[in-house]
Amino acid sequence: MRVLVTGGAGFIGSNLVDRLLVDGHEVVVVDDLSSGCRDNLAGAAAADRFRLHELDVRDPALVDLASELQPEVICHLAAQISVRKSVADPVHDAAVNVEGTARVLTAAHEGRVRKVVFASSVAVYGRPTTIPVPGDAPNDPRSPYAASKVSGEIYLATFRALYGIEYTTLVLSNVYGPRQSPEGEAGVVAIFTDALLSGTPTVVYGDGTQTRDYVYVDDVVDGFVRACGQEGNGRRFNLGTGIQTTDRRLHALIADAAGAADKPGFAPPRLGDLPAMAVDPVPAHEELGWQPRTDLGTGIKNTVEWATKRRRK
Repeated sequence: MRVLVTGGAGFIGSNLVDRLLVDGHEVVVVDDLSSGCRDNLAGAAAADRFRLHELDVRDPALVDLASELQPEVICHLAAQISVRKSVADPVHDAAVNVEGTARVLTAAHEGRVRKVVFASSVAVYGRPTTIPVPGDAPNDPRSPYAASKVSGEIYLATFRALYGIEYTTLVLSNVYGPRQSPEGEAGVVAIFTDALLSGTPTVVYGDGTQTRDYVYVDDVVDGFVRACGQEGNGRRFNLGTGIQTTDRRLHALIADAAGAADKPGFAPPRLGDLPAMAVDPVPAHEELGWQPRTDLGTGIKNTVEWATKRRRK
């Protein structure tokens, strides 16, 4: 199978590329390298079934590329992912996430693509009243970023109705693991790991009781691979563990794996931060056969080991 991965040089995307190649597929990556890293694809680049096109998903050339290659599936991960940046510059956020998704779907149509697998976010749920959040929870976007992800789902449904292009939306909880950058708001595991390995002070916002649902990148990749198949058409699935982990517990686990002191500093809560979040993964198990297999302790150990090796290079 030929798979086109947008954002394939990023954290999740590059791990997905590696898995698809191991599974024997031909992989084409489209990435403008504005946030992705060419080094993430160093292993993939050695494969003769891999190609990288340095291209913005908004570029009309994407349609020509898809028409030429005619991939069977597009995994669409390219995005502007910062909530705070989306608030500061909603026009740019919409350009990348809404216009970009419309371009990807146009490319899918012109390239006779069977299915698009779309990376969404728990941000679409806003402040949910039920935790773990069920997959059929109503949308409650509270940032331009969240609105752009909801818009993406509407475009997917529209192109399915117009042209019969199948899709599956995967709502990702807090993904962590090797290749995650410590820069930015989305990578608290990477932020803590980098700081604790370098001896830099760490900060927990609030009293440490805020919770999130942490899911290991290899498990998320498995969800994308399963969604590339015939199952889950026209559906949204949560990829998470359903388990809430407090900030304080997370810091303790990473400190232990890094051999560092578990003594974070504390700062006032940040405006807009949710007190709790976890998602219900049961529908993904029932329809895609997916389930998270990596416990948090093991995942953190793997992440710290990768970060340690990276620092030695």
